[in-house]
Amino acid sequence: MENRRAKVRDIAAETGVSIATVSRVLNDHANVSPRTRDLVLQAVERHQRPTAPDGPPRTVYVRCPYLLTDYFGLIVSSIAETLRLHGARMVLDAGEASQGSDVLAGLPDEPGVDAAILILPPEDDERLVALSRRGFPFLVVDPRTAPPPDVPSISAAHLSGARALTSHLVRQGHRDIGVIAGPDVWLAGDARLAGHHAALAQAGVLPSPHLTRHVEPTIDDGVRAAGELLDGGGRLTALVCFNDKLAVGALQAAHARGLRVPEDLSVAGFDDIDLSRATRPALTTVRQPLQEMGRLAVTQLARVLDGHRPEALHLELSTTLVVRDSTGPAPA
Repeated sequence: MENRRAKVRDIAAETGVSIATVSRVLNDHANVSPRTRDLVLQAVERHQRPTAPDGPPRTVYVRCPYLLTDYFGLIVSSIAETLRLHGARMVLDAGEASQGSDVLAGLPDEPGVDAAILILPPEDDERLVALSRRGFPFLVVDPRTAPPPDVPSISAAHLSGARALTSHLVRQGHRDIGVIAGPDVWLAGDARLAGHHAALAQAGVLPSPHLTRHVEPTIDDGVRAAGELLDGGGRLTALVCFNDKLAVGALQAAHARGLRVPEDLSVAGFDDIDLSRATRPALTTVRQPLQEMGRLAVTQLARVLDGHRPEALHLELSTTLVVRDSTGPAPA
């Protein structure tokens, strides 16, 4: 029984679905989509194959040209664990120093590297397309810009997540809502802003460009942008921040102005990193499936390396609204 539970956990980690979903497939329950059922059954088949090696282990180059903090660290750790389950090795290229290096052009000629996973790559579409045309298998996680049609990618459902967050505030009576967004050339930021506008439109509220700030996603930038919005002469009742670090900065700016959260001002974030649970009050936020993104990236890449074409090139994983204490009814 213990071995069966361990196998179920391994298959769940390898496929990026929950343990409950794996159990439903193994018990032949009807309420599982055909695509998910096939994915799980293929993983089960791999686990039942003889374990004798039939060649050298595959090596996957993982590029994350950023500091491996909580956000990127969760994705990279999940990729590493899932590659290990697949019997593959990982070559990690991480840290901001690698942002300026042109590594993509040389990847197909890198000895012993079979494929790559690129996390939020700073390279433009032309370089991604050039890499794809050379027949080198790779996948993009959390693309910065809209990925080219033939480049596989995995991201979160940013638009629906932001729409759910702003709808939550609208139901609380908020109409004067400031937005602290990420860089204005960021695909995720554009999608989140669209989701925010959609929720406002449903409530009959026109978005106000002067209530939006585009900044780098840091706590210091959150402090500065929130200060500008709060000191701008309007009567804001809520601030929506497009990551949790910006929201922490907004909390600091509100505290410096003697504003109580959420009695005077509601503040919300996005991502649901550990920091969101450490603030006082704890942050209302949108949970991104960061670990699931890493697991599914490896699973999709493994299918490509096994000679299968991905059923969907651009996958969006659902997000979850997490309501905590930093949001409340709009002040009268």
